[in-house]
Amino acid sequence: MDEKACPIFFKRYFPFWDRLTGAQQGRLCAATRPARYRKGENVHGMGGCTGVLVVETGCLRGYLLSEEGREITLFRAFPGEVCILSAPCALKSFSLDVMIDAEEETSLLVVDGPAFAAVAGENLYAENFALAAAAGRLSDAVWVMQQILFMRFDRRLASFLLEEAEKGGPVIRLTHDQIARYMGSAREVVSRMLRYFAAEGAVRAGRGSVEIADADKLRKAAGLG
Repeated sequence: MDEKACPIFFKRYFPFWDRLTGAQQGRLCAATRPARYRKGENVHGMGGCTGVLVVETGCLRGYLLSEEGREITLFRAFPGEVCILSAPCALKSFSLDVMIDAEEETSLLVVDGPAFAAVAGENLYAENFALAAAAGRLSDAVWVMQQILFMRFDRRLASFLLEEAEKGGPVIRLTHDQIARYMGSAREVVSRMLRYFAAEGAVRAGRGSVEIADADKLRKAAGLG
């Protein structure tokens, strides 16, 4: 990374920057590179140490992948967010082995995993940042698992649709298969429940999209009304 741009970048996203030595700052600058990924492209695979990811544009999706190929989305990382779970080598006594894909065309700045791990091993402030960032993502994952284990699917789906509508408007441009993958369910289950919501007048299902027709009805289905 450019020497002039490096301090600006790290101060923006990494609050421990001023606590590093000059040598440690130089190592992180030299270990940081830009990267671009196409929609659906894998960014980080289980068992690797890709690096610390900073999202500039686009969106990342972290998920678990079962042996049968079923996916459960645990979190999303949006522009301005830091993803640390892609650098498990920097996390002492802490690991959550996840897959990370680009949910859309995405631009990242990637801090090399082993380089970040070396600095975190020397600097308490960098290590604390890494653990706190990982704990935040773990909290997201626990919340998802609680929903899967303890919430009825109709409520989960209604909540999911409302959350998506808050981010991008009433027309949610996701296929039934994509929704199923995000929720760790089967396409048939999603389609059946969407048909029910449509019959109740809560949504209108189109080709590759779902439109919120009556948000109040959907909130009631989610147990919020």
